[in-house]
Amino acid sequence: MLFNSFHFLLFFPAVVLAYFIVPAKLRYLWLLAASYYFYMSWNAKYAVLIAFSTFVTWASGLLLSVCKKHGIKHTAGKWVVALSFLINLGILAFFKYFDFALGNVNALLSRMGFAAIERRFDLVLPVGISFYTFQALSYTMDVYREEIEPEKNIAKYALFVSFFPQLVAGPIERSKNLLRQIDAIDRVSIRTLYDYDRIASGLRIMLWGYFQKMVIADRIAILVNTVFDSWYFYGTVELVLAAAAFSIQIYCDFNSYSTIAVGAAKVMGFTLMENFDTPYFARSIQEFWRRWHISLSTWFKDYLYIPLGGSRCSKLRRYRNLLVTFLVSGLWHGASWHFVVWGGIHGALQVAAAETRGLRDRLYERFHTKRASFSFQLGQVASTFVLTTFAWIFFRAESLSQAFSYIERIFTKPDWWALSDGTVYRLGLKRMEMNILLSSLWVLFAASMVKYKNHETLDVFLTKQCAWFRWLAVAGLFAYVFLFGIYGPGFDASQFIYFQF
Repeated sequence: MLFNSFHFLLFFPAVVLAYFIVPAKLRYLWLLAASYYFYMSWNAKYAVLIAFSTFVTWASGLLLSVCKKHGIKHTAGKWVVALSFLINLGILAFFKYFDFALGNVNALLSRMGFAAIERRFDLVLPVGISFYTFQALSYTMDVYREEIEPEKNIAKYALFVSFFPQLVAGPIERSKNLLRQIDAIDRVSIRTLYDYDRIASGLRIMLWGYFQKMVIADRIAILVNTVFDSWYFYGTVELVLAAAAFSIQIYCDFNSYSTIAVGAAKVMGFTLMENFDTPYFARSIQEFWRRWHISLSTWFKDYLYIPLGGSRCSKLRRYRNLLVTFLVSGLWHGASWHFVVWGGIHGALQVAAAETRGLRDRLYERFHTKRASFSFQLGQVASTFVLTTFAWIFFRAESLSQAFSYIERIFTKPDWWALSDGTVYRLGLKRMEMNILLSSLWVLFAASMVKYKNHETLDVFLTKQCAWFRWLAVAGLFAYVFLFGIYGPGFDASQFIYFQF
């Protein structure tokens, strides 16, 4: 069930209405049932996997509590954590990476002159498995680190793992935030639950998410798909434009899901973590990753980078830790080498930035560079955007060879005349559609500037304005979504990019 589908348009109000009406002690059971229905609308049989992952991590939490009680947490407790990770990551690896691994083994066997292994499962990747697996595993680690008490109510814990707003594409929540809110769900007063300002705020946040998805992401995807699907027909201008357009598409597409999830949860009284913070205003790759997919980047930091040694070690080990973390992050995004290379590029850029920091500082001093000036900071933002856009080519390409061929063509097939002969209006979007896109991007830029300068979301900004301005802004966004939203062929909802991960 997609957020931008007619099915969800009926599902969400029904769930919220019932949630407000049912007795307090039944609220979490109702949301649990709704969450499993939401997930099973894709493939009912895969609900068994999320239920199994839930049971394993819930039982692990209880076992860790027993180990702590008997003073054996640092011995037996480590085995409990290891077993929980082994089972959950084993399931994830089987469904997501088995065919990928077998394909690489067969390629190696072929080079060595041996027969290929014929057995393939051609598995269908369960929706959201990477997200809920990481969320469940973070609970195991949080209990082991004694950052949270183990949840004894398995139904409440199951709701934490399967909470439908953020189930299939994040944000990847921590037990310290979401589970504690779920644990208190039956103690929330009716007056608090029916708070008008909170509900209105949640709906405005959802509307902003729909604007990013249906007006910008799905419209710009037409241009991106037109060029990437036939990249060998195009030259420098179209290829660069499509790469930059994909940078915007993936941001609006993924951020829209997180935004709708945050808004939907807020309507029901839950607070989810922020997943994006104007990442394309970042002035370095390091800062980009502090602003992009925050729930995942902090997950890898807390549960992989720091356990590897983090930055409290020798320089070479720190660089190794960075590269390993980003290579694994790339593999998490997809079972293909082009995703691994995408992660490796970001890791290498971070290592290069750290290694050249001293040299750059000396050059800035030598040439009396005004690092606090607007022009210098704008140059940093622009260069960071260029680097991330270059890396996105590997992310968007269908294969590693296509990515390299795409980049080679950028540098070998110049067609600067395309800037003035109307070529950009022959890339899937006609002039009217392109103008709608450009005006929408100005709205996105204005909202991003508000957030970057004021450190507050668009909704918080609107809340501080006069009522007429707030209602005018909401009406304008609604009109844009209603009139200019891309509803897909036959009014079929367009899938979110990160559903494939």
